Amino acid sequence: MNTSTWKRATTLAAVAAVTALTLSACTDGASETPAADGTYVIGYDSYFVGNTWSAQLEAEFTAATERDADQISDVIMTQSDNDAQKQISNIQSMIARNVDAIIVTPISPEGIVPVLQQASAAGIDVILNASGAETDDYTSYVNVDDESFGATGAEWLVDKLGGSGRIIAINGIAGIPTSDLRYAGAQAVFDENPGIEVVSTIDGGWDQATTKTAVEAVLAANPDIDGVWSQGGSMTLGAIEAFEAAGVPLVPMTGEDSNGLLKKWQSLVAAGETGFDCIAVAKPTWISAQSLENALAALSGEDVTKDDILDPEVITADNLADFVRDDLPDSLWVNTRMTDDEITALFG
Repeated sequence: MNTSTWKRATTLAAVAAVTALTLSACTDGASETPAADGTYVIGYDSYFVGNTWSAQLEAEFTAATERDADQISDVIMTQSDNDAQKQISNIQSMIARNVDAIIVTPISPEGIVPVLQQASAAGIDVILNASGAETDDYTSYVNVDDESFGATGAEWLVDKLGGSGRIIAINGIAGIPTSDLRYAGAQAVFDENPGIEVVSTIDGGWDQATTKTAVEAVLAANPDIDGVWSQGGSMTLGAIEAFEAAGVPLVPMTGEDSNGLLKKWQSLVAAGETGFDCIAVAKPTWISAQSLENALAALSGEDVTKDDILDPEVITADNLADFVRDDLPDSLWVNTRMTDDEITALFG
């Protein structure tokens, strides 16, 4: 994930959040449930806006609230800064304000359980957004199957290598459920293919520069690498840069649907690079918009899927041209429901 646009993306996302609040005046006391005109108060906790994916996750939600403004009287936004205790406090504040629904991306799947139970007991619909929790006390859980995400890329890479080869595995952040689950899915595939040797497993922090440095260190000791399994788009870009800087021939790599990676991929193809190929697996940022859709449906009395788990979508050489956007920033995650104007407002 590209940290060069972090601060700008974060600031613009915060501005977008403020815009969402103008759907109605924000009150200090509890809101009616529902409001007299049949609209609802939605609480949204932004777990983190420290990278472009999480910033776009929030922006997708904001854009969706504007599209569904006729059903929403107020949006209460909080920011947890990847701090589990802060997130618990934010949710407690939403409960005290009597919101109708809470959309939250759990930072600690276990630690968040008591406060989610409090919300459920208060009659508040809880929507888990892009990350799960160790409880059944929620209305709906919207996510991509992260183990399947990891396995999808791993299966592609094993096939590309004909079932045999030395690879580097690049994770996000150890201990973060998304990262751990993705690698668990990939590792299961590698374990079934004994011809695959994972030479090194590194944590790239979903960061391009961090990953480049880490991969350069691996290549210095192990230049004979046949493939790279990466669970993040910017991390894949960092790996490509490390191979190029070391003068090591490029190899097949997995990645995500970040526009910067797709642009680089397209440019390598155009330059006649034959050693490189890629698959971009997508955990779409519009999960947050789907979470809002599920919340509004539940509040309207409709049946919603409790575990709304989506299959990961993929971009390959066959459909790369359908997704890459040369006219939009590298920071964009291309599997989006946002308009071009909304994307430009977020990333500039």
